Amino acid sequence: MPEREVPCPSPADCEGELHPYAIQGLLLFNQGEYWRAHEALEEAWREEKGQIRHLYRGVLQVGVAYLHVKRGNYDGALKLYHRSQYWLDPFPRMCRGVEVGQLQADLEAVIAEVRRLGPDKLNQINLSLLKPVIYR
Repeated sequence: MPEREVPCPSPADCEGELHPYAIQGLLLFNQGEYWRAHEALEEAWREEKGQIRHLYRGVLQVGVAYLHVKRGNYDGALKLYHRSQYWLDPFPRMCRGVEVGQLQADLEAVIAEVRRLGPDKLNQINLSLLKPVIYR
């Protein structure tokens, strides 16, 4: 497996505005349109320069994890959870107005419930656990 670029954001990376596609992606994420959010955030990731692009990558993977939860895909949810944390962990709790720490805490609650239910009962998950991304 090829080595991945490890994000190493600086305080300056978290200053400024979100990319317009990222804003669109966050709006779609918060409407539960996780696949469409993925597409918009991926576009922001492709266009953005610097480490901030990995924030978008992490958020889109949270969305795909939520999509797997909604579809009852236990293994997919766990896989995307781990991927999202790889990209989000290096960022501070707040970056470009995105409450990264809250997003991660919300995802942790979802994944704890996914693990508690297991693959056979994942269809019983309370979908209200899938919280929106908080940003300003």
